[in-house]
Amino acid sequence: MNALMGIELLALPAGAVALAAVARRLGWPVPLVLVAVGLLLSFVPGVPEYELDPEIVLLVFLPPLLYAAALDSSYMRLREVRRAVGLLSVGLVLFSTLVVGLVAHLIVPGLPLAAAFALGAIVAPPDAVAAVAVARRLGLPRRVITILVGESLFNDATALTAYRVAIAAATGQGVSMFGGALEFLYSAAGGVVIGLALAWALGWILERIRDALVENTIMLLIPFGSYMLAELVHASGVISVVIVGLYIGHRMYRTGFGTRLLSDAVWRVLSFLLEAIVFALIGLQLHAIVVAGLRTEEPWALAGYAAAVFVTAVLARIVWVIPATYLPRLSRRIREREPRPPGRQVAVISWAGMRGVVSLAAAFAIPDDLPGRNLLLFLTFSVVIGTLLVQGLSFPMLLRRLKVSSEREIYADNLAEAGAQQAAASAGLARLEELVADGVAELHADIVAQLRSKSERRTLNAWERLGGGTGPEGEETPSAVYRRLRREMLDAERQVFVRLRNERRIDDEVLRRVMQELDFEEAILERP
Repeated sequence: MNALMGIELLALPAGAVALAAVARRLGWPVPLVLVAVGLLLSFVPGVPEYELDPEIVLLVFLPPLLYAAALDSSYMRLREVRRAVGLLSVGLVLFSTLVVGLVAHLIVPGLPLAAAFALGAIVAPPDAVAAVAVARRLGLPRRVITILVGESLFNDATALTAYRVAIAAATGQGVSMFGGALEFLYSAAGGVVIGLALAWALGWILERIRDALVENTIMLLIPFGSYMLAELVHASGVISVVIVGLYIGHRMYRTGFGTRLLSDAVWRVLSFLLEAIVFALIGLQLHAIVVAGLRTEEPWALAGYAAAVFVTAVLARIVWVIPATYLPRLSRRIREREPRPPGRQVAVISWAGMRGVVSLAAAFAIPDDLPGRNLLLFLTFSVVIGTLLVQGLSFPMLLRRLKVSSEREIYADNLAEAGAQQAAASAGLARLEELVADGVAELHADIVAQLRSKSERRTLNAWERLGGGTGPEGEETPSAVYRRLRREMLDAERQVFVRLRNERRIDDEVLRRVMQELDFEEAILERP
């Protein structure tokens, strides 16, 4: 690899991160900005053509992004919405595969039914990366976020299995409906078994290492290992990765504080980098795909096919979500067990179907000798871009129009946290009083006073958060004043340490050590 090639490879992540940084600063949706700029750049002469390798996407990008999303998800909340997630990640994917496949077969002359079903399977699953990015930015209600993220974590397994069956039929390998169902069951069950086995073994190991650096290094390898191990036996690598991520995330409290702090930072950085590259790559594919598709088809015919497939994919989700939400509630047991979902939330879920890089990776993996491959690529790209731009841009407006937000949940969380902090502080103070009564701390009255003050201040912070950090007349609360003044003190202390380092009165190692201590304290102060 020469230096010029290395610069071209580095230009993609560097440019993607720069664009993402600008979008974050301006408050714009990062995925949409990256896709839009990538679309424009794909037609600029001299811009390198980045080819989306499906193997790299499925082996390098997908596992860590799925694992990070699973690690950050709640197993308890997913269990509460498991029926909704199952109906979306399995039922909706199969329904979309059939509907999109039939429409494509009917409107595109000469497109075999098996190839059309392959297209349906490709564009059926909404993307985990897009779902998480939108959910984080827009502040959706917790139940909606859990359903969307849960759907996007598991639907790839259904779609990729249906895709393999359709491709096998399209290439003349001969596969029956029964054989396809058996393959799906084996793939899903195998992914669950391998995921659970790995989760238990890796969880047991991580809880006993007690070395933050080693534990997080192992966790970086986990998604790749679990994905490849499952795929090695033709099971679902997606399900395997998700199971491991959910298990380890659910038991993360058993690791040390250093492991948790470092893990959160590592996965935030890695997810940000990979997501930026993925969305930029989606946009940069336009030129090559359009040129390839236009060689054999009339532009207006292509536009008509693309519009029809896009509209079908969007409508199929709406048609499925509404009855799938309310028909099961004819069962009294379901009505008693689950609250009736608000119609506004159902509308949000039915419109949140943005596709992403997994669909493009599957399309690029279509065998070269399959008739209509370039057309399938173009139609896939049209659905991906259409959902990202049309649904992505209209989603915030829909939320505002329907007045869907998580404000009540945030207040309820703050109230619950304040009560929990009060109970925890009481337990801590009771234990302190026991130690004082036993004579353990009788010679350190000042230390005891500091511990009491710190415990009481943490409880006070939690209660004051209910008012947004301000008093009844808009004035700063005592905790807010404390945080502001302490931050000023920390800045002054840092300047002294840096000056002493520059004067060679302390070493860089000493500076790094004290800076870390000050940073940890400021991180606590800066907690929203």
